[in-house]
Amino acid sequence: MTRYTAYRHSLILLCCLCAAPHKVAAQADTLFLPVAKLFEQGLRHSLQLQADRMKESVAGEQARSARTARFPELQIGLRGGFVGQPLVWQRGLSGLSTPDVPDWAQNYAVDLTQPIYQGGRIKNNIRKADLEKQIAYLQTLSDRSELKLGLLDRYLNLFSLYKQHEVLSRNIDESEHRLRDIRRMKQEGLITDNDVLRSELQLTNDRLSLRETDNSIALVSQQLDILLGQDESLLLKPDTSLLYQASTLQTYGDYLLEAYADEPSMQLLRKQTELARNEVRLTQAASRPNVALYASNTLARPIARTLEDMYNNNWNLGLSISYPLSSLYTNRHRIKAGQIMVLLRENAEEQKKQNIRMEVRSAFLRHQEALQRVDALKLSVRQADENYRIMQNRYLGQLAILTDLLDANTVRLNAELQLITARTRVVYTYYQLQKACGRL
Repeated sequence: MTRYTAYRHSLILLCCLCAAPHKVAAQADTLFLPVAKLFEQGLRHSLQLQADRMKESVAGEQARSARTARFPELQIGLRGGFVGQPLVWQRGLSGLSTPDVPDWAQNYAVDLTQPIYQGGRIKNNIRKADLEKQIAYLQTLSDRSELKLGLLDRYLNLFSLYKQHEVLSRNIDESEHRLRDIRRMKQEGLITDNDVLRSELQLTNDRLSLRETDNSIALVSQQLDILLGQDESLLLKPDTSLLYQASTLQTYGDYLLEAYADEPSMQLLRKQTELARNEVRLTQAASRPNVALYASNTLARPIARTLEDMYNNNWNLGLSISYPLSSLYTNRHRIKAGQIMVLLRENAEEQKKQNIRMEVRSAFLRHQEALQRVDALKLSVRQADENYRIMQNRYLGQLAILTDLLDANTVRLNAELQLITARTRVVYTYYQLQKACGRL
């Protein structure tokens, strides 16, 4: 067996090994996954969003709890115990006597306190709880947008891999056909063994690239399966129509105004500024008087003064007014600190506006750039196809060498792969722009 024959046998064996995973992949269960279902299942099974929803529930309960401060405070007291023997001195410390008293004491009390005015503490505590509830909701919206964009990134990567698989498979079929022609020409004595060997090497490299692409499809599918709460062995099939959906672009100014109004992070910062202002009002409320209506009724045995074994009932009703004088000097610095915190939150809002201007502008230009790149690469693919056709005809007519034909094939393959990447980039930058505006 010559060295060339042994090498050809090794190449054939390697090609068989490269083709084996594709049969296994073809036998695996597949699931068609449109974008709407991707978002629906991703949001449903996201642990981060589950935690956000729990935080919303906590904030809702705290808001309901804050409103109960308006209701009267009602206490019921029951007390019973042993009464010790009292000692009575009738003349100074002489003439000791031990009067008869009951052995047990009982006390039943009902106390009610209704707040009337607390300087705005109750109202501002309710407003604080409501703001925290809104902040929890806006945090959920912000996390939803981030999650959707992350899922879409993996989804488009999967789509790109499937299109690469399609292009590489077609290229392999054409390479096999070309190799048969080259072997026929070799048998006819038109070319040397070198052309056959180089064609076989090129075919092997293409099959290895196809195998790597299939492995990447399996890995990305598994990652999405985990995030979507599905069987990890499923191979997901993305919706190919996504790349060809037309989208209309608005002006940069329209996107910017919408982002200022609707972007979740911007709304979140506004609510945090309102919360800081409310904290100042709460601190100021601590320097105002407290007014409350109180009422109580007490049934006790024995009578406290005479210790006679009889029940005594008394009730009272009144108005309680108190003023925390110490707050005049203890709250002054707390109020100042709260006002500075308001300025800090307003500063954070302005910083976010600057970031929004940059993010929207960047997303807007990148999306336009992606659209223009697709148009340019469409022409490149047509030119590369025509160049390959010309080089193939020239090679078969013995007017060009194999290197020129393989170079033309590589250029055509790269152009097609670049077009696939550009199309997925258009979809990603579109959704990136939607997220920057608060639409995602």
